[in-house]
Amino acid sequence: MTRRRVLVLNHFAVPRGYPGGTRHVELFSRLSDWSYVIVAGRRNLATGQSQRAEPGFRPVAVTPYRGNGPGRVVNWASYAVTATLAGLRQPRPDVVYASSPHLLAGLAGWAVARVRRVPLVLEVRDLWPRVLVDMGRLAEDSSTYRLLTRLEHFLYRHAARVVIMAPGLRAVLVGQGVPPEKIVFIPNAADPEDFVPGADRAELRRRYGFTRRTAVYAGAHGPANGLDLLLAAARAVPDLDVVLVGSGVEKPRLRAAATGLGNVRFLDPVPKTEMADILHAADVGVHVLADVELFRAGVSPNKVFDCMAAGLPIVTNSPGVVGDLVTGVGAGHTVAPGDLAHGLSQMSQASSEELTKMGTAGQQWIRENQSRTAMAQILGRLLDSLVEAPC
Repeated sequence: MTRRRVLVLNHFAVPRGYPGGTRHVELFSRLSDWSYVIVAGRRNLATGQSQRAEPGFRPVAVTPYRGNGPGRVVNWASYAVTATLAGLRQPRPDVVYASSPHLLAGLAGWAVARVRRVPLVLEVRDLWPRVLVDMGRLAEDSSTYRLLTRLEHFLYRHAARVVIMAPGLRAVLVGQGVPPEKIVFIPNAADPEDFVPGADRAELRRRYGFTRRTAVYAGAHGPANGLDLLLAAARAVPDLDVVLVGSGVEKPRLRAAATGLGNVRFLDPVPKTEMADILHAADVGVHVLADVELFRAGVSPNKVFDCMAAGLPIVTNSPGVVGDLVTGVGAGHTVAPGDLAHGLSQMSQASSEELTKMGTAGQQWIRENQSRTAMAQILGRLLDSLVEAPC
């Protein structure tokens, strides 16, 4: 039987094993009846390095940029153009799957799907442009906001299905006129089997220089991540070491802000293959976001699921869907957005047995409820429903 084809447009995707977003290669590579090609930007957002073509992965040229200025918008637009052209050069797909956060990736997906006359699936990673308003990056009465809102609604109308990654987005989208039957929930996920360390814990702690109880944040260093809150918490809990792993536009400023904090270190991004080692060496995982109301219902954070899969207890400052999960399964502590110091202090004072109990509870839950394999099965059923049944 000929395998069906799905074309995936994700500006910020990376191949398996590299630092950055591997959600789509992890999901689509698990589909036995579908072949896939992921079209991504050539520049790896986490490392700044150029990405090369691999089976199932096609990087396209994008313009360089620094910070959050106009150059970033030009970068998005350049991806929309080059991804559309690349998508039209690929063999005709059966489905086009376009992922935000920025809506121009969705627009490119619509263009390819329309020319090829195939269904479009729109994946909503962040609720743009609303999140930009809530973060103070965009005025609600601006012409830019109105334009982006029209584009958002246009894409919702023309998508055959809308994939959400956080359950709280369902009510928001239905309130904006998206039919409930079009919405499919496929959150981020993780598999414990992908987080088996390559050495014993004592050796890994020596490798990374973890000499005291250590909390690790691994992820983007951007405005949405609220890492100033983490630095303030580290200052308030000096007996706990805090290690920040990753990159982003805020990292140089954060480094400067951490000057004089002897319990804070910054590490470069690492590939997912090494993340298991870092998490196994740590004592606590940290999930932190800026204090934005929308984040309480509209996020599906990889870093939380990675920590759970690795058996690492978690502190999160995100009440709502994330916090309810962490505390509900006994995987860690949830605090108010500005009270991260309290959570870190609790973890600093907890016994080793208490930390192990929380880590084990999280790992068991993710294995039974939200593995990549389980999410790929939902994705496969979604794609199958959009094409004719095989003969």
